Amino acid sequence: MKHALFSLSLAACAALTGCIDSSDRYPSLLPREVENQSLAEPDVPAPVATPDAALDARIAAEKARISEAAAAFATAASDAEAKIAVAVGTAPGSAAWLSAQEALGKIDTLHGTTLNIAVTLDSLAIQRGVDGKPPYPALEEAVAQASAESERQQARIDSLERGFTGN
Repeated sequence: MKHALFSLSLAACAALTGCIDSSDRYPSLLPREVENQSLAEPDVPAPVATPDAALDARIAAEKARISEAAAAFATAASDAEAKIAVAVGTAPGSAAWLSAQEALGKIDTLHGTTLNIAVTLDSLAIQRGVDGKPPYPALEEAVAQASAESERQQARIDSLERGFTGN
């Protein structure tokens, strides 16, 4: 049995030697062709927006609305500030207190107008992206202008409310 097992092991080793390359050649350590390929993203030129007269007209109209809303807000905020100055320290429900609350409500409504303009402009920019069109610089500028005006108005509202409530 030992002799048969030894013979079987010897036969297996002899069979395996046929799988080994007897030459002294080893694989090259030079980079393979696939290792020289770049995986970086290709440089793609940024698409340029073509002029759009209809969009330019719409942007100009929305910018005019922003200016009108900003002027109306500034007037109403000054009025609210005056009414709040009179109402500070009065009892809730008094005529001065109610007048200040009404003025705060009015500037909130005017701020809503500015927000609507900002949303309209933002929707136009989003739709351009959905349609696969490149960003339109004049539209991006108008979106930024509307957002900045909205933030400025919200800061003024917050300031007036803190002055009124004392918080």
